[in-house]
Amino acid sequence: MALERNSARAAKKAYTCPMHPQIEQDQPGACPICGMSLEPKTFAAGAGEEANPELRDMTRRFWVGAALTLPVLLLAMAHLAPGLAHAGEAPLRRWAQFLLSTPVVWWAGWPFFVRGARSFRTARWNMFTLIALGVGSAWTYSTVAFFLPGVFPETARSHGAVEVYFEAAAVIVVLVLLGQVLELRARARTSSALRALLDLAPATAIRVTGRGEAEVPLAEVEPGDRLRVRPGGKVPVDGVVEEGSSSVDESMITGESLPVEKNAGDPVTGGTINAAGSFVMRAGKVGADSLLSRIVRMVADAQRSRAPVQGVADRVAGFFVPAVAAVAAAAFLAWYFFGPEPRLAHAIVNAVAVLIIACPCALGLATPMSIMVGVGRGAQAGVLVKDAEALESLGKVEWLVLDKTGTLTEGKPRLMEAWAAPPLGETALLQFAASLERASEHPLATAVVRGAEGRGIALRPVAGFRSVSGSGIAGVVDGRPVVVGKPKFLNEEGVSPDVALEERAASLEADGMTVLFVGVDRRPAGLLAVADPVKESSREAIALLHQLGVKLVMVTGDNRRTAEAVSRQLGLDRFEAEVEPAGKIDRINALRRGGASVAMAGDGVNDAPALAAADVGIAMGAGTDVAMESASVTLVNGDLRGIAKAIRLSRATMANIRQNLFFAFVYNLLGVPVAAGALYPFFGLALNPMIAGAAMSLSSVSVVSNALRLRRIRL
Repeated sequence: MALERNSARAAKKAYTCPMHPQIEQDQPGACPICGMSLEPKTFAAGAGEEANPELRDMTRRFWVGAALTLPVLLLAMAHLAPGLAHAGEAPLRRWAQFLLSTPVVWWAGWPFFVRGARSFRTARWNMFTLIALGVGSAWTYSTVAFFLPGVFPETARSHGAVEVYFEAAAVIVVLVLLGQVLELRARARTSSALRALLDLAPATAIRVTGRGEAEVPLAEVEPGDRLRVRPGGKVPVDGVVEEGSSSVDESMITGESLPVEKNAGDPVTGGTINAAGSFVMRAGKVGADSLLSRIVRMVADAQRSRAPVQGVADRVAGFFVPAVAAVAAAAFLAWYFFGPEPRLAHAIVNAVAVLIIACPCALGLATPMSIMVGVGRGAQAGVLVKDAEALESLGKVEWLVLDKTGTLTEGKPRLMEAWAAPPLGETALLQFAASLERASEHPLATAVVRGAEGRGIALRPVAGFRSVSGSGIAGVVDGRPVVVGKPKFLNEEGVSPDVALEERAASLEADGMTVLFVGVDRRPAGLLAVADPVKESSREAIALLHQLGVKLVMVTGDNRRTAEAVSRQLGLDRFEAEVEPAGKIDRINALRRGGASVAMAGDGVNDAPALAAADVGIAMGAGTDVAMESASVTLVNGDLRGIAKAIRLSRATMANIRQNLFFAFVYNLLGVPVAAGALYPFFGLALNPMIAGAAMSLSSVSVVSNALRLRRIRL
């Protein structure tokens, strides 16, 4: 994506490990901890799977190795085919197996030995430790048996000859390479959602200047540029419509399929698709500052983060490889001393089978693959998760704390009524109140100012403006002291609302309106009723959350009667009214002390501390940057239904991780004893190392494939 290229040109491309995100380097390679192939931390526009050098290398090694291994396998198995038992002399067959298998093991399988050797140097044992030991042991044993058969005792001979296992060593390498190729391809698909986001922005933009219009690379667009967006074209950067009108498909950001009408003054987002109209926009945030770029960074960082549940796999992996090595040694000794003839050959073969089948790659992939796919799927649905811990915590939420304004309601209140007390008239009341409110940034203040301007009332200058968060404002208008806010605030300012005002306020609040008391000259002057309509989606969202077993409590600074009306209207479980911003943290902490897992959803600057205090903070996308930075989850379209999507995503991802971990644990718990020969005394069955290699490779692919199912879940 061009907006990534802006910042990436000056910096080297970073590669990281999906299992150990703390590992970073500026070129492809293998993780020094687990040995897995590193992958790009960020992607360029249009970069597909074939851009992965590791995948290209492993694919080439696989095909060359497979071509050389097939005749080795046929020669080794020739004695089993009718009519071919005596095809060619045995020494010639062995020479051919040696010559063909050696490049397979030491060229095609060379990356496994390099990573295995590094694991010994760093004492960080991993799957490649076991592969290198297993394949190296099989090839070395076979080579010595071929060239120096006299050094082996009779316990290693079958029908007078020492068995060789060149075909096992070669086939294991080819099967592991196949597993690596399939795994790398599948891992690339886990980032498909991120790649889709990267490719949303166009490569160029049409800049409008006094000399006309010219197409320029997106990297050259700067804030303040005027840009033409043609019908069917993509919006190049974030900005504001200046001329013209159209409808814009914002589904890539919001998840909503219906286009949104855009007129002069309306914001537009880079990467969204223009419909039939044409308009000129003023560029605002470009490059790394744009919403799309921020989303890409958030998704990429979240995909690399570690969920707490991954600690289980990490603890197991810490002692797994040494334990497997011990089991392989025990299997060797058991077969050598108690197994059938040729005992040494059986001992080596079964020890190799244990080393190969027990590779812990499936265990290591179980959690990070599900996290990568789950985070990407959430991004496609407009649910941005900051890290894997938040994704895990979401599914455990029992209580959801909601702000009212902008969360349950539209956040665009309208002035519904102005009621003046004699001798002041309605026009004078609005002029005093709106003049004072113009200096405030609260949504209610905006409603009052717009209401006054809509009535053609001229606003006056204000002196000595003061604001008390959550209470009210005060100042001097035309030399007269004016206060607007809650009754308590007016009392503190020396204004005592009379009974008539309080009765009228009670009636309006019972209808769900927010009432502001106004005092002029330290006397009650009237009141203003403001209504903030409930979002159409709020009722549906609350019903969905109740179905998921989540209880909802609204915590608002509004008065009790208004809060009760909204709570009753929406069917909330509880509500807390007249709560100052700092009090929201107390309510959240009280729920957490009761043992509940608590999420908080809000959109304003004053919500940021409460969002940070909750187990999971959820920022409504229409809110402020401060709220988004404080939150663990961001709903891009500001729709509460996104919380239900996020919870379903969390539960589906955690279920997927549990499935992967179960499969990986059970696979090793069953596979290792079978490879060691646990079934031989009862059924005469022993596991061939080639079958062990196939099972090991398929286990990794199965885990990644199961994680990819998350791409298709319905949220």
